[in-house]
Amino acid sequence: MEAFLKFFETMPIYYKLVWLIGLITLFWILEGYYSFLKSPYDKWKHARTNLALLSFTMIINVAFGLLTAGVFIFLEQNSLGVLNYVSLPIWLELVISLLVLDLVAQYGIHFLLHKSSVLWRLHTVHHSDTFLDVTSGTRHHPLDFMLREFAALIAVVITGMPIGFYLIYRIITVFFTYWSHANISLPKKLDKTLSYLIVTPGMHKFHHHDSMPITDTNFGNILSIWDHIFGTYYYGDSQNIKYGLDIVDSKRSNDLKYQLGLPFNKSIQYKNKEGSQN
Repeated sequence: MEAFLKFFETMPIYYKLVWLIGLITLFWILEGYYSFLKSPYDKWKHARTNLALLSFTMIINVAFGLLTAGVFIFLEQNSLGVLNYVSLPIWLELVISLLVLDLVAQYGIHFLLHKSSVLWRLHTVHHSDTFLDVTSGTRHHPLDFMLREFAALIAVVITGMPIGFYLIYRIITVFFTYWSHANISLPKKLDKTLSYLIVTPGMHKFHHHDSMPITDTNFGNILSIWDHIFGTYYYGDSQNIKYGLDIVDSKRSNDLKYQLGLPFNKSIQYKNKEGSQN
């Protein structure tokens, strides 16, 4: 186990880049053979917009990498966090850390992005995509991505986990991000059965439905158990799924400048959860 953790702690940065590019490439290819929806669209134009947004988040990720390293050093020097006050097998500490990260840094912040009218403005960039494929997993407004990174740091501080645990989580969550957004179709019974434990492509597609309240379901990224526990799980008829948001200009889904300005666009009539306009 120690050697396993050491591998992640010393993993060169280019390994992570290869992992990211490899997953995008793999699911891009699979989309051509096992498509969930076969609607025609300009796949390359669509990808350019989403990958441009990915470039912004990668720059932010570098800055947060320095902040994250500082947090881990501080926690280690001061023996802070729940795991520093208990004596558990290392494998159990890893499981607990991954659970807390998935709950706080994925489900929790994602739930808030939908329920807060202010944060929802940032998150509309992700939901304004009118066709979902593997590159949609990279489609986040920079400020949206920053909030997710802060949420991950909160989970780190709560647990006091070693950095190896955190890096394992990052590798796993990258896989599930691209897996769940990819335009691939599993046999429905298999997809639905798996969705009782993990987030599946079929399950996550409902989250990108353009109609409320379906959009406000399936917030998980790795484990779907949080959606089951908190009553936000949904699985219906996939034939009725329509992607996008009716409050934004769907024709500008691939307009990068328009997308970056969505949260600040006063012409868009955002609705808060009480139904009033803001």
